[in-house]
Amino acid sequence: MIAVDNNLTGALQKYFGYDSFKGDQEAIIKNVMAGKDTFVIMPTGGGKSMCYQLPALLSGGTAIIVSPLIALMKNQVDALRGFGTDDGIAHFLNSSLSKAESEQVKKDIRSGKTKLLYVAPESLTKQDNINFFNGIKISFVAIDEAHCISEWGHDFRPEYRRLRAIIEMIGKVNIMALTATATPKVQQDIQKNLGMLSAELFKSSFNRPNLYYEVRPKVNAIKEIIKYIRNNSGKSGIVYCLSRKKVEEVAKMLIANGIKALPYHAGLEAAIRASTQDKFLMQEIDVMVATIAFGMGIDKPDVRFVIHHDIPKSLEGYYQETGRAGRDGREGRCIAFYSYKDIEKLEKFMKGKPVAEQEIGKQLLLETIAYAESSSCRRKQLLHYFGEEYKEGNCHNCDNCLHPKPKFEGSEEMVLALKTILTIKEKFRADHVVQVLTGKTEQDVKSYGHHKLEIFGAGGEHDEKLWMAVIRQAILAGFLVKDIDHYGLLKLSAKGKEYLKKPHSFMITKDHDYTGTDADDDDMVIPEGGTSATDPVLYAMLDDLRKKTARQRNLPPYVIFQEASLEEMSIQYPVTVDELKNITGVGPGKAMKFGKPFAELIAKYVEENDIERPQDMVIKSVINKSGHKVSIIQNIDRKISLDDLAKARSLKTEDIITEIESIVASGTRIDINYYINEVIDEDRQQEVFDYFRKSRTDSLDDALKELGESDYTRNDIRLMRIKFISEMGN
Repeated sequence: MIAVDNNLTGALQKYFGYDSFKGDQEAIIKNVMAGKDTFVIMPTGGGKSMCYQLPALLSGGTAIIVSPLIALMKNQVDALRGFGTDDGIAHFLNSSLSKAESEQVKKDIRSGKTKLLYVAPESLTKQDNINFFNGIKISFVAIDEAHCISEWGHDFRPEYRRLRAIIEMIGKVNIMALTATATPKVQQDIQKNLGMLSAELFKSSFNRPNLYYEVRPKVNAIKEIIKYIRNNSGKSGIVYCLSRKKVEEVAKMLIANGIKALPYHAGLEAAIRASTQDKFLMQEIDVMVATIAFGMGIDKPDVRFVIHHDIPKSLEGYYQETGRAGRDGREGRCIAFYSYKDIEKLEKFMKGKPVAEQEIGKQLLLETIAYAESSSCRRKQLLHYFGEEYKEGNCHNCDNCLHPKPKFEGSEEMVLALKTILTIKEKFRADHVVQVLTGKTEQDVKSYGHHKLEIFGAGGEHDEKLWMAVIRQAILAGFLVKDIDHYGLLKLSAKGKEYLKKPHSFMITKDHDYTGTDADDDDMVIPEGGTSATDPVLYAMLDDLRKKTARQRNLPPYVIFQEASLEEMSIQYPVTVDELKNITGVGPGKAMKFGKPFAELIAKYVEENDIERPQDMVIKSVINKSGHKVSIIQNIDRKISLDDLAKARSLKTEDIITEIESIVASGTRIDINYYINEVIDEDRQQEVFDYFRKSRTDSLDDALKELGESDYTRNDIRLMRIKFISEMGN
């Protein structure tokens, strides 16, 4: 048994500067110091790390803290060293250290300086480390992020499954397991795997009242994210994406729009990740764009928003990631963008994995879908998932509670759903129940003979989405339970059976409908304006100014700005030259050359007519993600033949010309004279150039008609039009 410092509050004040414990912290610390196995389930921001840090500081020997991320270890060690005068009080031992650094760590441990040693599970399994640990006094072993043990957890790591065996090799020591998220199934997995079924369990409420939860349809998500961050300028936030590629793209878009942001994912070098994390903690950047590789255990109390560009693959992952907002108890806004297309992508990722793993993954995804599409209180759904009942009718801090959808009397539907589940012997999942209710003759329904049941199709007047809403709300009401161990089969609870005997009023809310919201922003640019949305008065004024500018410069009006650009100006109201650069077909070159009088005209018009400008205007696009345009410009600079360029990309020359037209239309000057000189003789070049100088239109058809289709190909005219616009307009 470890000697207990009777004045725990005094020690808390001495080491950490706090005068009182939070929640169960004191009871947990006393249990650890009494030499008992301890299991802590405490939400992010609840003070989990204190539960092992303080007893480690007060105990004889060194506490080993098993932690999954090198960046997390560094963050925790830096924080602990800040509380004392000797850096040796806390160390980490992992692959990032040199041999000399590792020896210094071991020297400090032998001398008794080091009270906390953070190790990765992989480091713990090395034989030389096991030999070393056998020769020192270990106060206890704390396993942080213990949900990594469970295949049902959101961040399963096989190496965590070996921890119990390794700890036994080190010697008889007490174990402490800690996690910020664990469903009853994951909790059972952790205790069983670590051999601590008799451990004292401390489970705090998962309710974070200060967090606001919202799910939005995923339409132009990047644009929406930029608008949100701009409206919350200076606040710290995290934007989570599922892939490294998407992290890089979103970070580029944020940076292009003047937001202090950086990407973070496992594909970056360790030194870059560590530097980026430090910049976020030190508030040198406001926004971290990251995969789930970032954030586990990060102690930053003032993260004000967590945005999910992509819906996570499990509710546990979602809960832990959103839990990084508002850890100081103040504002924390959690916004997720949802599209069923993302669910389909996640399903594809699972293919090729073992069948059991696929089955687990599918069930976790179904829970995520239920959360996103449901119109019930989001807080109630999250807490129910973690085995906690939220009894309030309205949390007043989620989109569904603040903007509730209309309800209808659904007692008949509830009774029918419960009866159907009983009729098919409580041996099927929700999707199968819904197929029986709506009369869908799917293969599964036929193979079990359920299409012959009297109840088959009894709910055909409603669609599948409504029946799914009934089942989800029955689960939240406690009428149904989902048997996780048996693939999510639905069974009636005692409460559900009682409801069947004595039905009473039950109000149902239809789920959100996200069909038609699968717009992909992989190649997002600012949408081109359509004439129906333009301000006709401003458009006419801009068109007059364009004609006047064209006359002054002896150029056709389309060389100044094309009609599509004027239309977008009359929708977006750009009032500076910088804002004009964002208009489709303008770009920096044209904005600087022609833009000032146009911006001044719009600014005056906006002021005189008291127009509220759309925020969309200020969203800047970045270079085409495919890299085509950059590569084409580089190859043109090297004077590579357009035909060779097309062949190298398995394209037609016409396709390359289309890309060049797009580049030139946005205001970039390009010199393709070397290629034009090869395919069009000088006299014919001059004839086409002169035509475009006099013409009031850049129409290809008009040019071919005027110049003669027998003398020129369509590509000849396109090439000369590129030359003309580039030289005269850009």
